[in-house]
Amino acid sequence: MHADERVVDAAVVRGLVADQLPRWAHLPVVHASSSGTDNAMFRLGDDLAVRLPRIERAVAQVEHEQRWLPLLGPALPVETPVPVALGAPGAGFPWPWSVYTWVEGAPPEPADLTERFVLDLAECLAVLHALDLPGGPPEHRGLTFGPRDAVTRESIAAMRGMPGIDTDAVTAVWDAVADLPTCAPPGTWVHGDVAPGNLLVRGGRLAGLIDFGGVGIGDPAVDVQVAWNLLPRSLRPVLREALGVDDATWLRSRAWALSQACLQLPYYVGTNRPLAANARYVIGEVLADAAAHD
Repeated sequence: MHADERVVDAAVVRGLVADQLPRWAHLPVVHASSSGTDNAMFRLGDDLAVRLPRIERAVAQVEHEQRWLPLLGPALPVETPVPVALGAPGAGFPWPWSVYTWVEGAPPEPADLTERFVLDLAECLAVLHALDLPGGPPEHRGLTFGPRDAVTRESIAAMRGMPGIDTDAVTAVWDAVADLPTCAPPGTWVHGDVAPGNLLVRGGRLAGLIDFGGVGIGDPAVDVQVAWNLLPRSLRPVLREALGVDDATWLRSRAWALSQACLQLPYYVGTNRPLAANARYVIGEVLADAAAHD
């Protein structure tokens, strides 16, 4: 997926575990289908997961999660990974890595997207956004769109000529929001990447939230963009009402979703078809909403 990606396979993971954590060396190692774009994940036995950076810019996430997950996770109403070991470079792998508890579940399918699921999701986000935990780091996207503007416009330009993408319409929507100020309450914790692949469902209910590599203090609208990258139009009002999202935050959530999708589509179009397809869906939904309401 990335030009500078470090390819990691089960043999590398087995070597790291055998050298550094021999008490688990007998456990089978299986690549997890829920691996993300920045990190590779392998199941270690039935109850553990090994997570390793794919790219250098994701290395800082290892220490970040080790620091904050033990404090944040227990407060949330869904299951989160618990760090149980920190690995060092070795066995041909150049970066630190982590072992976590395994969170059982699968990303939501269309049939899982019910009002009950949305209310579970809203409860989880509301608890996170209300946490009183001082000293949190800034969420990496920041609190304004300013630093995001140039890269978003570059990505829009890269989409020009793609079938089904009206880049003039995308630019017009982005122009209308790029200078929006944020009004986040001071000290608001946000996950930073509430996307379909980071939500886990069991029995039709939201059961887990994973990938806390970007967690920090920021604009809750960053998390509300899940309304656009996952939910159908019929369920967006359910999430908005349950969270009490005001007009300004809703508009910012749509802008974050548009920016993220614009970055993802040209970047992943040839390497990650599901992610590129989701980005295309988000762009279409944002344009349709803007045409109907702006």
